[in-house]
Amino acid sequence: MLCTGFGVGFLPKAPGTWGSLLGVGLWWAVLSELEPAVSILVVGFAIGLAWLTIRQTCRTHNVGDEPAIVIDEIVGQWIALLWVPRSFWIVCVAFLVFRFLDIAKPWPVSWADRSVPGPFGILLDDVIAGVATCIVAHVVVRVFV
Repeated sequence: MLCTGFGVGFLPKAPGTWGSLLGVGLWWAVLSELEPAVSILVVGFAIGLAWLTIRQTCRTHNVGDEPAIVIDEIVGQWIALLWVPRSFWIVCVAFLVFRFLDIAKPWPVSWADRSVPGPFGILLDDVIAGVATCIVAHVVVRVFV
């Protein structure tokens, strides 16, 4: 259930986008109000849990990077939103940038997607996309807010 975002990954169209939206919703409801140090601890824990969950799911079901696995998008979106203000338009920008990077996979996201095998590779491209998005989001905040 964790790996599929409580079933969101089984939605018929664009499961990664739905997983990212779930990540935004969870961030808005819970993570956005946390102190910075606590939020980084939660995200660090989530990265570890995601890796363990993906690894177990891949082993149990003998699968690779299945579209139904969306915990990586959820965690990537949380990384993208680290320490940004709780602002609807900034969250929208972070969501759109993250989805673009996750779908288009420019370097270094593409490197992680192609070069790192297994569960860690499934997660790593979204972590990298999340970090890049976080940087963009903070630049947007500095320039426009």
